[in-house]
Amino acid sequence: MKTKLIAIAAALAVAGPAFAAGDAAKGESEFKKCKACHAIVADDGTEIVKGGKTGPNLYGVIGRAVASAPDFKYGDGILAVGATGMVWDEALLAEYVVDPTAFVDTHGGSGKSKMTFKLAKGGEDIAAYLASVVK
Repeated sequence: MKTKLIAIAAALAVAGPAFAAGDAAKGESEFKKCKACHAIVADDGTEIVKGGKTGPNLYGVIGRAVASAPDFKYGDGILAVGATGMVWDEALLAEYVVDPTAFVDTHGGSGKSKMTFKLAKGGEDIAAYLASVVK
């Protein structure tokens, strides 16, 4: 019995991070706040989410180098972060949307981010949604 409990506890410990991941369905709903500035347009031009052009296209952002969307003029702070070679993953994107300026300041850049919007919560969900869009 004790061996079974240890095995179950070990399995739950391994599965733990999966429970911490974002919810793509919730993120799709939360993304409504983002589309005032961001669109999601596939490489072939297919419009997945119609949105603004104030921010870069977020199609394929997960796995893309920071500050590398073509034809977008980034601010100096996020360009400095991009120059470190950082690549967006779900955790980094979730951190960024909570406080973009703090993110820039702690990851190799400095100064204000051009993205002034901050999410109080739900960054993990939006990151999960953006990761799911290209799968």
